[in-house]
Amino acid sequence: MSRSAQHIGLTGGIGSGKTTFASLLQAQGAALIDSDQIAREVAAPGGAAIPAIRQAFGGAYIDSQGGLDRVRMRQLVYEHPEARTRLESIIHPLVNAGSQQQALAAEASGHKVIVFDVPLLVESRRWAQRLNAVIVLDCAPETQIRRVMARSGLERAAVEAIMKAQATREERRQSADIVIHNGDDCELRTLELLAQETAALFGL
Repeated sequence: MSRSAQHIGLTGGIGSGKTTFASLLQAQGAALIDSDQIAREVAAPGGAAIPAIRQAFGGAYIDSQGGLDRVRMRQLVYEHPEARTRLESIIHPLVNAGSQQQALAAEASGHKVIVFDVPLLVESRRWAQRLNAVIVLDCAPETQIRRVMARSGLERAAVEAIMKAQATREERRQSADIVIHNGDDCELRTLELLAQETAALFGL
C-alpha cells in the first residue's frame, strides 16, 4: 500500500471514547476507516462473511434477516474461545481487505492523514508495520464499565467479559505513541481540543 499519506492507528478498550475521538479527528480533516463498521457490513444480510459463517457455525447463528445473529454469537464466543478464533479467521481477512481498499481511495482523493479505528489493534499484532503512529484512548476500567452499561444496557458481568477478552490497559498504553486520557473529568470540549492538538501533530 502506498505511504503517500500518514497511517495512524486509533484504539482503546470498550467504553474508552475511541469512536468519539475518531469522529473529532475526522472533523479536523483526517480520513477515517472504521474497522467495526466494515465488520458489521460483511456480517450483515448479504455480506461477504455470511456463507462462511453459516458453514462454520450453522444456520442457528444467522438471523431471520440473513445476517449474523450477534446476540447468539456474542454468547458463544465468550463461552468458547475457540469459536472466537474461528469467527475472527472469517471476519478479519475481509475487514483487512476492506480497510486497504478504503485507504487507497482516501489517498487517491488527496487525504494526507488516514486514521484506522481498530478496536483490537493491539491484540492483532499485525498493524505495527502498517502504521506511522498509534493513538490510544485511555480511562479507568470502572469508567469503561459504567459507560458501556449506561449506553448498551449490558449487565456488569457481560461488560467485564468483553474487557477480559481485550488487551489490558497496560498493554494498550505500552503500544501507544500518544495516549489520550478520557476519564470522568474529561469533558467533550476538552476532548475536542485534544483532537485539534493531535491532528496538528500530523500536519492537519
